[in-house]
Amino acid sequence: MKLVFMGTPEFSLACLEKLIEAGHEVCAVFTQPDKPRNRGKKLQMTPVKECALAHDVPVYQPNSLRRGDEAEEMLALLKNLAPDCIIVVAYGQILPKSVLDIPRYGCINVHASLLPRYRGAAPIQRCIQFGEKKTGVTTMYMAEGLDTGDMILNAETEITPDMTGAKLHDILAAQGAELIVETLAQVENGTAPRTPQTECEDEYAKYARMITKEELLLDFSKPAEQLRAFIMAMSDSPCAYTLLGGKRLKVFEAEIGGKTTAEAGTVTNPDNFSVACGDGNEIRFLEVQPEGGKRMSVADFLRGRKPDKGTKLGE
Repeated sequence: MKLVFMGTPEFSLACLEKLIEAGHEVCAVFTQPDKPRNRGKKLQMTPVKECALAHDVPVYQPNSLRRGDEAEEMLALLKNLAPDCIIVVAYGQILPKSVLDIPRYGCINVHASLLPRYRGAAPIQRCIQFGEKKTGVTTMYMAEGLDTGDMILNAETEITPDMTGAKLHDILAAQGAELIVETLAQVENGTAPRTPQTECEDEYAKYARMITKEELLLDFSKPAEQLRAFIMAMSDSPCAYTLLGGKRLKVFEAEIGGKTTAEAGTVTNPDNFSVACGDGNEIRFLEVQPEGGKRMSVADFLRGRKPDKGTKLGE
């Protein structure tokens, strides 16, 4: 099948590689513009761009597909390419109807949740944060709304207690790659189902809103289990953090400790880095990264930076 692939981050990579491996003709890749990264602020290619160039696939990086001369130029290009299908995996842009209408098989999206739950920008992190026991990936025909198109196939995976956002990301990326190949096979032979989405009863959990920098600072007035779930969800990226002595301390993994009557946000046991939470339980940090330092176990961190009992975090 002749395809145009649209994607940007690491999550998209497995799908692109699998489509090429499966023998599909990927005639063009669309990805977000290169951005400056790290301290040197050098422009860095997206993972999808690197993969496309390695396979000699033409790459296009428009700032917008919705407005301006550049959008008109890209629309003309896509019409000229005449793909059978456009595959979209975490591209980072909303496609206009003029693009959605081009391929004869439509535009198909790989979304990292069991739709209609967790539509939106951060489905992997939010499902762990909100205590889901399972999640998965869904392929769907794209419509003009946000993740609202008719569903094709889905695949489930269990969320284990030790699951971090990073671990789940890798599982779902691989799962999505297998699912898009299976989806295209069914689309091409005319056996693909088309199931309209229904609305979720759980209004809070059905939308996976974008993660903001402000919410990553841990709020110890919250219950310990809620904080633990949040820490695990945001690991490895964008990563929750607290402040110790005014300096940022990233927290990658944590577990629930014992009971305490200490003020929320204070260190209750310096020997294992337990901190009091708002519900009278402790949270115990397991893996951290000090500002300007490397990621390490709490045991290694405490050898040189053990806080005093009663130290208040977040200040």
